[in-house]
Amino acid sequence: MSQRSAIEAALARDRWLIGGALVAAVALSWAWIVPMARDMYGGMSGSAAWMMPAVWDTRHTLLLGAMWIVMMGGMMLPSAAPTLLIYAAVVRKSPAGDDVAARVYLFAGGYLVVWTGFSLLATLLQRLLAGGLVLSPMMELKSPLLGGALLVVAGLYQLTPLKQSCLGSCRSPAAFIAQHWRSGRAGAWRMGLAHGIFCLGCCWALMLLLFVGGVMNLLWIAAITVFVLLEKVAPAGAQGGRLSGALLIAAGLWSAAH
Repeated sequence: MSQRSAIEAALARDRWLIGGALVAAVALSWAWIVPMARDMYGGMSGSAAWMMPAVWDTRHTLLLGAMWIVMMGGMMLPSAAPTLLIYAAVVRKSPAGDDVAARVYLFAGGYLVVWTGFSLLATLLQRLLAGGLVLSPMMELKSPLLGGALLVVAGLYQLTPLKQSCLGSCRSPAAFIAQHWRSGRAGAWRMGLAHGIFCLGCCWALMLLLFVGGVMNLLWIAAITVFVLLEKVAPAGAQGGRLSGALLIAAGLWSAAH
């Protein structure tokens, strides 16, 4: 087998292994979230029973944080897949081509650390909102005014240069890798952190909209997940992001007025 054929075979194997790992991680995330969400809007006697304690203690807060971490992983990993696959291909063709798996996992780990940080902040925000009695038992804002304000904030952010810059980085994984390339395993971790920061800069406001439609509302979770994916990979994703900004602002103003 020629060297070119060997590299092509290795690249195909990498795509299967990395793609399979991503699918498994996302599937496991949703396998926890879906039954819990269905129980929450049902009898609250199964996997979501812990969400209705008389007093929120450390255990329940940790469970809430774990829920956010798992949910962010399930929602954000699909849109990170193109970058991970391109990064694997670049590493495979580099002098350290036999270190693909470790470096891809470190890249993904750095990416997920950033979203873990966001999840912890979202957990704190949810506890503050619940403590202020502005969050319903279904984990959505009670006040149309507050919900409308959050929609307007998210819509305005969609139109900012910072949003467009972060989105551009997420939509151009090859350019991101070329610009932020770091060698070795430590470099893979740093690149994952950088990609996670750009991704967070792109999507943080959209993720906070979970408080508007319901943190555990499956349709709302799925809608945001699909929108984030399309915004990053669809040919007209950037234009769609700007249009969504205008629509969110309009929806927020309507909600606040009613």
